[in-house]
Amino acid sequence: MAENLEKLHSYFDYPFVRYAFIVGLLIALCSSLLGVTLVLKRFSFIGDGLSHTAFGAMSLSSALPVIIKEAALSVTHSETMSPPVQKIVMWLAELNDMVIVLPVTLICAVLLLRTGQNTKVKGDAAVGMLSVSSLAIGYLLMNRFPSGSNISGDVCSTLFGSTSILTLGPDDVAICVIMAFAVIVTYVMFYHKIFAVTFDEEFIKAAGVNARAYNLLIAVVTAFIIVLAMNLVGSLLITALIIFPALAAMRIFRSFRGVIICSAVISVLCAGCGIISSLLFSTPVGSTIVAADLAVFLLFSLLSAFVRKRQA
Repeated sequence: MAENLEKLHSYFDYPFVRYAFIVGLLIALCSSLLGVTLVLKRFSFIGDGLSHTAFGAMSLSSALPVIIKEAALSVTHSETMSPPVQKIVMWLAELNDMVIVLPVTLICAVLLLRTGQNTKVKGDAAVGMLSVSSLAIGYLLMNRFPSGSNISGDVCSTLFGSTSILTLGPDDVAICVIMAFAVIVTYVMFYHKIFAVTFDEEFIKAAGVNARAYNLLIAVVTAFIIVLAMNLVGSLLITALIIFPALAAMRIFRSFRGVIICSAVISVLCAGCGIISSLLFSTPVGSTIVAADLAVFLLFSLLSAFVRKRQA
């Protein structure tokens, strides 16, 4: 035990470990806030579809400099790029991924919400099309226009978040903190409206409130969370980060506020324990966090069954 504590203390001497811990806790907190609403409104399909969309957008972000470079060389029929094209390629390579990933994910969030409300194309069908298309196109781009020599490693990191959380720099942390702050402030400001839309959408429509606008707000905030969480658990495991804490809290608590608070505590604790465990035992960060969320969900399910049995 003492050896593990000493090992952990030595790890936290490195700035990138502290960055990962701070960003991980913020992402977990943001995910837990919207998770309750998404589960109760049965909007979980949006989180699943957007997570795969984010993978496609991330692949596009990494492939774009390579695409422009190859296009410029094929047009000029030379082995060297012109200075303007070199500047464009260098600018795209240095550009933060969120500049491309976030707008694409936001647009897809709006389209997916409207498509899900369309009677001709049901929500589950829209998610299926979006998920498969984004994964296929993203993987195709990463294979056809690789940004590095380790394609399998890049795909694994994007899908499962194996190492990306431990490679964050100060600029990435600043962007994550600003986005997390925006999500939390938005949720607190519109808490009562989100509560009303979650439980009785027809009533607030009758009261003259624009329910569609608040549904759109939920979708947009979810897109922000998806983009944030990609660095932590990868695109395939984001849905678990959003849903598991909410489902676990619902096993014990019945009030909306109680479920949100409990979900936030569970999510933050699981993220912290997952990051620490991954450092100590050299396991993938994202998978370890999701495993911790799953363990807590199973524990709360057992507690709920035990309480119901005692009450009966």
